[in-house]
Amino acid sequence: MNNAKILREFPKGKHKHSACINDAMKTAEATCQERGIRLTAIRRRVLELVWASHEPVKAYDVLDTLRSERDSAAPPTVYRALEFLLDEGLVHKIESLNAYIGCGEPGHTDAGQFLICSDCGDVAELDDPELVKMIAEKASQIGFSIEQQLVEVTGFCAQCAPAS
Repeated sequence: MNNAKILREFPKGKHKHSACINDAMKTAEATCQERGIRLTAIRRRVLELVWASHEPVKAYDVLDTLRSERDSAAPPTVYRALEFLLDEGLVHKIESLNAYIGCGEPGHTDAGQFLICSDCGDVAELDDPELVKMIAEKASQIGFSIEQQLVEVTGFCAQCAPAS
């Protein structure tokens, strides 16, 4: 039996994205409160900018937006906020794109699978324990010790898939 979960879906057509952002912010606030840590104004704003679409966002795009809002925004400010959000499991880094997306379910695991649409750029997030276990077993067979397990798969979402 497969216990795979879809943590972040591809958006289905036109949807009210503000609901995605609101849900993410409520979850982030609750998560930080439970952990006794602060979601400062700058961390909150960076998280809002990461969640601004279903596409991954680069740190310098976040910086550009922040600079348009406050002149004092600097790269270290953005990188510290992103590092905090990563450490707390509120965002993920898509390594192949050097960009960030909001986490569909903060604190679920350090392993995840990301489906990246090559056309529109949207990302879906999965959590499949069987896949994680299979990769760990295969790695162990060749003497490899896994430090972090993130799988990035490119292809086409249902909206962008070429007709067959």
